[in-house]
Amino acid sequence: MPVRFSRVLIPQPKSKFIKIRCPDCGNEQITYSHAAMVVRCLVCGRVLAQPTGGKARFAGHIVKILE
Repeated sequence: MPVRFSRVLIPQPKSKFIKIRCPDCGNEQITYSHAAMVVRCLVCGRVLAQPTGGKARFAGHIVKILE
């Protein structure tokens, strides 16, 4: 009798890490897409990500979405 394997689907997370570029100084840094705290640029201090209770609102340019 052949053995049947049942497929268990594992959902992929909707959140990712994002590399974002500061519009003022051009510094690139990595942040979380669903940031729970204000994310500031490490060089000039400008706010790059503002939390909204879900996905964060980004003020800089998104360079790359990291998997």
